[in-house]
Amino acid sequence: MYITVTPQKLGSNYSQSSADFVGYLEKENQGLEQYEMEHFFNQYGDEISAEEVVKEIDGNTAKLKKKEPKFYSITVSPSKYELNRLQNSREDLKTYTRELMKDYVASFNREINGRPISIDDIKYYAKIEHQRTFKGTDFQIKENQPFATKILQLKTDIRNIQEGRAEGNIKKMEKEIAKLERQAPHQQNGKRIVQGMPKAGNQSHIHIIVSRKDASNSICLSPGSKHKASEVEMHGKKVKRGFDRDTFFAKAEKTFDKTFGYKRNYAETYKAKKTFVKNPNLYFSALMKLPANEKALAFKMISKSGLPIVPSIPVSQAQIALRVFKRLRRGIEVAIKSSSIGI
Repeated sequence: MYITVTPQKLGSNYSQSSADFVGYLEKENQGLEQYEMEHFFNQYGDEISAEEVVKEIDGNTAKLKKKEPKFYSITVSPSKYELNRLQNSREDLKTYTRELMKDYVASFNREINGRPISIDDIKYYAKIEHQRTFKGTDFQIKENQPFATKILQLKTDIRNIQEGRAEGNIKKMEKEIAKLERQAPHQQNGKRIVQGMPKAGNQSHIHIIVSRKDASNSICLSPGSKHKASEVEMHGKKVKRGFDRDTFFAKAEKTFDKTFGYKRNYAETYKAKKTFVKNPNLYFSALMKLPANEKALAFKMISKSGLPIVPSIPVSQAQIALRVFKRLRRGIEVAIKSSSIGI
């Protein structure tokens, strides 16, 4: 499970309207019949129009300055193992979203009129998408890049020969291109993975737009707060503040597991990833203490995650070179960042 929470920006400035972002989330509906479309939904309603989402989010920004976020985007990307647990991706993910937003609310250390914040105090809209494409930041694209560079150069050379600017053996170059296409380490359906290629398999994920202001348009609820749960004294009164992001991510996993009866492997927990960054030795020790079947699955998950791990690690051996795990640290740090709030 990867969850990102980010304020929406256009360059260095915060978006003054949610229209562009909402429009972006409508891209999968293009060319579809009405019954095939995915509509926005919230805690109590379905089939909410894009126009209503923009109206409600943009109209809930009282007293916010141009240099302040107007709304946040939460992206929830279940792993293929988690998605395989679902019976109906569309309906199950809607159910999960509504439970997840209760966890979101509970992670604020804030009160409204002396009571804890409830789900009815926030204004949010969510949408499920079923497609993903490979981006330049994906490890498959990065590791295929040396091959892509050589192929591009060969194609340029062929074009120069065809247009009379150079001389050479075009057939030989075409054979070299075909060879490089096959040799690229990451393939999908027999083709080299390239940027923009749709990802195969179930790619369902959730996009959530949540207003920074509460539903009454009077109180700021920022998940980007640099403060965790704490109290400060203002005007002679103690005031609660902060958003505990660690609590949010941990609850998000537990809610998924409870809702769908999912047995989470140690290697896919948020806690494990944080442990690896802070104390690789402790992570290594915990991994090796797993039962044999869980340990085997853990290594399988790690090897499929895009981290630089040797795929033939002997999982049954008691000792595995710790330096191999230390190589993973950079990759794990990236995973942690993708599961945290980026401001």
